[in-house]
Amino acid sequence: WSIGKKQDIAAFDIGAKIGLEGLQVSFSDPGSEFDLRDRKVREQYYRRSDETGIKLASLGMGILNKMPLATHPEAIGWVEDAIDTMATMRKEQPGKAPNICLLAFFGKGDINGKPELMDAVIRKLKTIFRKAEDNGVVFGIESLLSADDHLKLIDGVGSKTIQVYYDSANSDRMGYNIYDEVVQIGGDRICQVHCKEDRALMGTGKIDFPRFRKSLTKAGYKDWLIMEGSVPKKADVVASYRKNFKLLDRVFRG
Repeated sequence: WSIGKKQDIAAFDIGAKIGLEGLQVSFSDPGSEFDLRDRKVREQYYRRSDETGIKLASLGMGILNKMPLATHPEAIGWVEDAIDTMATMRKEQPGKAPNICLLAFFGKGDINGKPELMDAVIRKLKTIFRKAEDNGVVFGIESLLSADDHLKLIDGVGSKTIQVYYDSANSDRMGYNIYDEVVQIGGDRICQVHCKEDRALMGTGKIDFPRFRKSLTKAGYKDWLIMEGSVPKKADVVASYRKNFKLLDRVFRG
């Protein structure tokens, strides 16, 4: 969604222009366009991945911002669908298919400071975590929660299949110390990371990415860095992401 191609196969074309190595792909409610539950749609993604060399890094359920996991009666069924879909993809494309799915908790889905909603999320995730474990699937909680509350949620479910999808800008905007938080949570409980600046190119805003890299290294994190946001107002998306990619490449692999 960050490159303007949410649930759109054309994301591979934009990704190729930027020089991306991977994409986080949207997974939504049934029947939506480019629904990965459909084998024909999956085959399109496999083909474009092979053609462009861009891997499928993970899935992301932004739909939960509008139809919250805590309160929408069908949402937990869609999360279970994600398990089935990723399990199928891994059979169809061994070694290439994703096993991580972001669960979003913003907008209507925000659970920060709402213990009753957090408890509801824990109860619902307890109903599917064993199936996720059996299929080697991991769900990442992306939210406005602090590190302490993220860990409470993980411990409440009681499964390693529920982890944190850490977002640098979201947590910094909340006033959390992102450099300490990723170490506190630990690399074994952070499934993926959103590297992000709010309305600014990476390296020109508030986030100290060299320091963030040191913290992630200390935490033992070794998975994908997913670029999100980080486009100044009215700036070109492709040009901005090329610059962001170069910054991250220099800082993390320099």
